[in-house]
This record gives sequence, structure tokens and C-alpha cells, in this order.
Amino acid sequence: MYHAIVFLPLAGFLIAGLAGRFIGARASEVVTTSGLFVSCLLSWIAFFDVGFGDGATRVAVANWMISGDLVVDWAFRIDTLTAVMLIVVTTVSSLVHLYSIGYMHEDPARPRFFAYLSLFTFAMLMLVTADNLVQMFFGWEGVGLASYLLIGFWYEKPSANAAAIKAFVVNRIGDFGFLLGIFLVFVLFGAVTFDGIFPRVAEFNEATFRFLGYEWHALTLASLLLFMGAMGKSAQFLLHTWLPDAMEGPTPVSALIHAATMVTAGVFMVARMSPVFEYAPTALSVVTVVGGITAFFAATVGLVQNDIKRVIAYSTCSQLGYMFVALGVGAYGAGIFHLFTHAFFKALLFLGAGSVIHAMHHEQDMRHMGGLRKHIPFTAAMMTIGTLALTGFPFTAGYFSKDAIIEAAYASHTPGANFAFLATVIAALFTSFYSWRLYFMTFEGPAKWGAHASTPPLHEGVAHAGTAAEGGHGHDVEPPAAAPHAHHGHDDHAHGHGDHTPHESPLTMLVPLAVLATGALVAGFAFKEVFIGHDYDHFWKGALFTGADNHILHEMHEVPGWVVASPFVMMVLGFLIALWFYVINPRMPAILAGQQPLLYRFLLNKWYFDEIYDFLFVRPAMWLGRFLWKKGDGWLIDGFGPDGVSARVVDVTNRVVRLQTGYVYHYAFAMLVGVAALVTWYLIGGTH
Repeated sequence: MYHAIVFLPLAGFLIAGLAGRFIGARASEVVTTSGLFVSCLLSWIAFFDVGFGDGATRVAVANWMISGDLVVDWAFRIDTLTAVMLIVVTTVSSLVHLYSIGYMHEDPARPRFFAYLSLFTFAMLMLVTADNLVQMFFGWEGVGLASYLLIGFWYEKPSANAAAIKAFVVNRIGDFGFLLGIFLVFVLFGAVTFDGIFPRVAEFNEATFRFLGYEWHALTLASLLLFMGAMGKSAQFLLHTWLPDAMEGPTPVSALIHAATMVTAGVFMVARMSPVFEYAPTALSVVTVVGGITAFFAATVGLVQNDIKRVIAYSTCSQLGYMFVALGVGAYGAGIFHLFTHAFFKALLFLGAGSVIHAMHHEQDMRHMGGLRKHIPFTAAMMTIGTLALTGFPFTAGYFSKDAIIEAAYASHTPGANFAFLATVIAALFTSFYSWRLYFMTFEGPAKWGAHASTPPLHEGVAHAGTAAEGGHGHDVEPPAAAPHAHHGHDDHAHGHGDHTPHESPLTMLVPLAVLATGALVAGFAFKEVFIGHDYDHFWKGALFTGADNHILHEMHEVPGWVVASPFVMMVLGFLIALWFYVINPRMPAILAGQQPLLYRFLLNKWYFDEIYDFLFVRPAMWLGRFLWKKGDGWLIDGFGPDGVSARVVDVTNRVVRLQTGYVYHYAFAMLVGVAALVTWYLIGGTH
């Protein structure tokens, strides 16, 4: 069963990728999608078998590598944490495959697209089933490769190529730290398998390791290096810049990356390594603070974004911050619970946004929408459910998981927890505001599209006038009537439809929305007891480790009433402000932006991180490369002297080649001369 779960997506990738041209687009869609649905069904069976039974096991696949003390097998570690990730990955991926049949129906490269989707899923399944850190890193890099291919799927578009490269490079920065962490773990434990690491962690509680000239607490250093990898993959503060630009890929890609696969890999890895992190309290405090900063930072940027997908992208970044706050305070179950529920409502929001874009003939700027609820009522209803779950409306999925994290942050006494509590509460207010802002601008109010629009519609993936597009080298401005850039390359479906009335999406797109909406409504209530409640120990069975002094899951249920009520109050307040700004008095946003131009531009330009990184890293690297090219290669190697250094090297080489006569006695004579010289040196001065 577990072999089928993991390898069916790989089979789909190989069939669609290698034979897609021969079997055609429809067959490629059917093969890959069918394989994912079978994998999804088996994953749900495994989830109930492992989580509610006694099905935890290790499945050996093959011997992989042996080098001295390094022994790495290819095996599946099947426990409750793995089972949870299996259903998250396969459920969302199978629905994204089905959705893509309708969304990408006009794209001529559908076999390649579906092959990439299946490759992405296989890599993530390899990651979450890993029995050791090396296999996890294989899956880790696999999702990085697949994300590069999918973000840059429309490779004829320069902005898509730039976004794909940006995602790949930024993730390599985090992966460098992750690799160092794996190396250090092997140095300490002499093993990379989890069964060889976890039982021995307590032995190294006082161990130190010298690194960069300082003595570090060994487990703290290892945890920080591992977390550096998580920061890149899960788009935490400072390594977050790739995530919004990933919107250049088709909308189903956005749902897959942001909901179930790549961005949750870091959260999963920290939870898997909880036995190590529990003995590194300083590292946990760093995780808490970084998570709190990310939750707050991304929420502030989401307040003013106008691209419907970018608003949801920054929401993802913020919600990942919540998950790391939970992990940092030791509430690992709460962090995975939010990962689980978030997959449903965030995939719902992204696919719902894709349905809006489909209805609007590839328009993404919310300022060119409005009044769509009458034309696409089902999509509007699904987006409403997703918004309610994201903002934490009572008894939806987000209500149980996000509120649990806020309560855990308050209950924790670890350094940084108070800051994280404040940051997550404020982020809850901002989340409610920008979520309802998106809904009101898109579905309510007067129509601003077609004959009602003052400017032509923007196409998917094209920045607003002045936008720092996919590299952050410009400045966004707030012109309600800004002229869009000319479109380059492919767009979603690569066809425009003029000024047609918005229309509802086909069933292949609406059915996944309905399934995800069901999960967004009931997943929190249905599973809260097993993830963070009374059945915690029976459900997790040690898959998540908590130290003897970690009582956060008990303490979080005993916080004051005002703490429990604070997320709800923030949700209501954010909704009322959005209602006032975008329904009752829609002139208020422009007035407020005019009164606070510096703050508005600061948020609109994403705290200027792209510009800062461009100044500090990109331009110096380009200058150095240009200098080595012009001066080193052009002037010195090719141009120095009469014909350049390279020509002189060739001349010398030609003369040296003449020494190779082919006569054995010439070579014997040279060897004797060498031996005589060596003996002479040894007798005269070599022994002193």
C-alpha cells in the first residue's frame, strides 16, 4: 500500500513526461489524475490505520548507500505524523490535478504540466515518508526542482523565468544551512536515520561544538542550522521573498505550492526533529520569534496588495508564521493541526481565485473586478467559506487551529512567547481585514470590468504599472487607473476573450472547490481532540516528542477568557473595518493612503526587501561577474599582449608536446634524472 502511495505519482510523471506527446493531453490528464486519486484513497486508509489503530511501521524499499559509518537505506517511516502529511499532500494534489483539467484545458503543453504536478507530489511524498535525513533532503530538493519547473512553466515569459530562478536561488540559501545541520547531526550521532538519532539525543544535552571560532551548544547549533533550511522552504522572514513571485506559475501551481507541498516542508521537518529541538530551548525561542515576525510582517503587506493571488500568497506566508510560533513554544500538535486545516482553506482560496481569474478572462487586479457574486455565485460562496475559515470564524477549521496557537503562545513561558502572542493577535486583525477586503473588492460593489472599466484588464502574472515585478527593482504606485504593462508570453490558457460577461467555471473546477470547502468547515471540529485534545497521546503515539517539562498542551487550555476571545474580537474588528472601507464608504482607502503616503508605499513595496537585497547582493554579484568577464576574460586572457595570454599558453603547450617523442629510452632517461635529483636533495638538505 505504501509503495503505491509514493510511486503512483512517479509513474504518472514518467508516463506523461516521456510519452505525453504520443498518448496525447487527455490521456496524460487521466493517467496522472487517476494515479493521484488512488494514492489519496490509500493515504486516507493509512491515516485511520496508523492514527486510530496501531499501524506504525517501517517499510524498507532498497539499500541506498554505504560509505564508512554512513549507512543510508531507502525506507518509509510510517507513523502518525507521516500519515497526516500523506493525506494533506495527496488530497490537495489530487484535487489540484482534477481542477487543472478544466483550468488548463486550452494550454497546448498540458502533458508537461501534469507531469510536473505529479513529479512535485512524488518529491513531497518522498520527503514526508523519509526514514532518515538524507532521504528527506532528496525529497526536499525534489520539490525545489519541481517548483522551479512549475513556476517557470510559461518559460517564454521573462517574468516567469525570473520568478523561477528567484525561488530556486533563495531556497538554496536555506538549503545550505540545512545541509550543514545534517552534517553536524551525523558528526554528533554517527547516524542520519531517525531511529539512530532520537533515542540518543539526551546523551548530547551538554555537548558543545566549535563552529566559526566559537563554542556552541551542539544541539542548539544543529537545530538552528536545520531551521535555516525550514526558513527558506517555508518562506520565513528574510528568506520569504520568493513566495509572492511564485504567483507567476499557473494558479493550480500556486495552490499546490502554498497549501500542501513545498511551503509546509519546513514545518514538517521541525516537527519531525522535535526530539532534537526539545533539547535546544534557545533554538526554539528563535523559531518562535521568527514565526511571530513572519506572521506580522506578511499580514501588513497583504493589507494593500491588489493582485488577488498575491493577497492570498502573503496570507500563506503569515499563516506559516503561526505554525512556527506553535512549534517554537513546544505545541507541535497545534502547529501540525494548523498545517492540516490550512491546507483545506488555503487551497480553496487559491483555486477559488483561479475560478475568478477564469471567469474574468485572466484578470487578476481586484481594482478591475467587483459585483461578481451575481455572475459566479458558487465561486463566491466557496470563497466566502474559505475566508471564514482563514479568519477564524467560530467552528470553522481555522477557528480551532489558529486560536489554539494564539492560546499556546500566551500560555508559554519561553523567551519570545509574549512577543509572538502579540504579533499573532495583531496578525489576526490584519488577516480578517485583507481577507474581507479581497472578498468585497472582488464580489461586491459596482462592477469595474468590461464596459464598466476605465482601463483594459490586466493579465495573469503581469505587474501593475510601476510594480517591482519579480525582482523588486521598481516601486509600486496606487493609480486606480494605472495602465498595465504589455503582456509577454503565455497567460492562463494563453487566450483573451475580450469584453465578455463573467461566467462560472466548469464542473472539473467547481467539484474540487466543494470538497475543499467541506474540509474548511469540518476538519477543525472533527480532528481537534486527536491533534491537541484529550486523545493526543493515543493519536500521535510518540510521533511528536515533548520533553518532561513541556506541559504547553495542558496549559493552553487554561488561559484567561480574554485570551480565548481575542482572536474572535480581532476577526470581527477586521471585518467591520473592511466593510466600512470597501462597502459603506469606499473612498476611505484612497483618503487614508493619501494621508499616510510613506506608510502606504512602505507596505505596497513589501518593506522594500527586494530593493534592499538587490542593492546588497544582486548588484555586487553582477558587478563582480561583469568585472571578471570584461577584465579577467576579455582583457587579460584574450587581450593581454600581442594575441592574449590564451594564445601564449597554446604556443607553450605546442612546444611542450614536442617533448613527447614516444621513445622509451627518452622517458627512462627523464626518470633517472628525476631520481638523481631527489637523492641529491635528500642527501644534502632533505633530512634537516
